[in-house]
Amino acid sequence: MNKGLTIRTGQTHVNRWTDDLLNRVLENQIDPSFVITHTEPLESGPQMYKTFRDKQDGCIKVVLKPGMNGGLHA
Repeated sequence: MNKGLTIRTGQTHVNRWTDDLLNRVLENQIDPSFVITHTEPLESGPQMYKTFRDKQDGCIKVVLKPGMNGGLHA
């Protein structure tokens, strides 16, 4: 406060880019799967949240799949 600093923030323009990005994924121009580090059954959600929160096991992005048997790492 005494240094006269200004901090500005903003949000991404999700609505502006969603359609274009989705089309690029569907046309195989972009492969977003590189960020998926874990694929787990839906029931593992609470534990995987803790894994992500605590930055354990190299966890970056978790995909939870209903009806999936057992846990698999992507």
